[in-house]
Amino acid sequence: MRPMRYLLIGIVLAAGGAWGCQQDRVPISSRPAVTRADVERWKQELTNWGRWGADDQIGTLNLITPEKRKHAASLVQDGVSVSLARDAETEEAIDNPLPYRVIPLGITADEIRISYHGFMHTHLDFLNHNFIGEGVTYNGYTPDPTVVAAAGRHSRNTIHNAKHGIVTRGILIDMARFKNVSYLEPGTPIYVEDLEAWEEETGLTISSGDAVVIRTGRWTRRAAVGPWDIANEAAGLHASVIPWLKQRDIAILGGEAPQDVAPAGIDPTVTAADDLGPRPLHRFALIYLGMPLFDNLDLDALGEVAASLNRWEFLLTAAPLPTRGTGSPINPIATF
Repeated sequence: MRPMRYLLIGIVLAAGGAWGCQQDRVPISSRPAVTRADVERWKQELTNWGRWGADDQIGTLNLITPEKRKHAASLVQDGVSVSLARDAETEEAIDNPLPYRVIPLGITADEIRISYHGFMHTHLDFLNHNFIGEGVTYNGYTPDPTVVAAAGRHSRNTIHNAKHGIVTRGILIDMARFKNVSYLEPGTPIYVEDLEAWEEETGLTISSGDAVVIRTGRWTRRAAVGPWDIANEAAGLHASVIPWLKQRDIAILGGEAPQDVAPAGIDPTVTAADDLGPRPLHRFALIYLGMPLFDNLDLDALGEVAASLNRWEFLLTAAPLPTRGTGSPINPIATF
């Protein structure tokens, strides 16, 4: 693996700082457009519905084969492990309207209450979390809301299908470090060309069955300037990355917010649509690719360890709570 270069010659640093000065090196007018027609075509060409059979309920987790797990285990060399989860946030803020509630039950027990979906708590979204049209989720499962409410659970596509855990090769794309900044400013898009430039620099290639996590520096920025409206202003992947996700056959995608750059910066008829809305990549991945998603990871510690070892691949393990729900709070672990 080639060492990642963080410092450039002085003249470049004076002009604005390493990759930070290059992120708009391609004129905006030549950026890949994402139109309504593109999205409708992708729904037909990129869908994983039926790929693993009509009864499939785990989507791209099928790509994590026994061979992939064995290879991931072989990456452990130093025995160093790092959590990818945010500590439980108990203070209400603009990005945390529903904080964790930890209720002591005497001095030897407590009760924890959490509404984990949203923009603060680290969690795994599963394949019944988003829907299109009249409630259609991945692989055509269409739950009846009254039946779900009465049963207190879904019958298909639930997080219970991941009960045995996620064990695969993890890849950290530390985009903030790569661009030689502490954090990407809210609204900064990440394009395919950025991801592939990172691959070229590190000598790594994203491959089938990988879990890819992308650091934008959200938590570093929050520590420096305080919380902000992350739902509407976030650095993240541009929707034009969607075909690349399918091409690389990524098993699971994660970020420090729900993956998409916000605002999305694409055809407003796409983001206004009932089926995709303001986070088109997030919803397309869940519904059409069948790709589970890690939301609100904290990748600062992982970035420091990876940089110190100059290693950006690792064994990733994660085990959700075995409910019949739409996801789970989670604590993914990277082991080098």
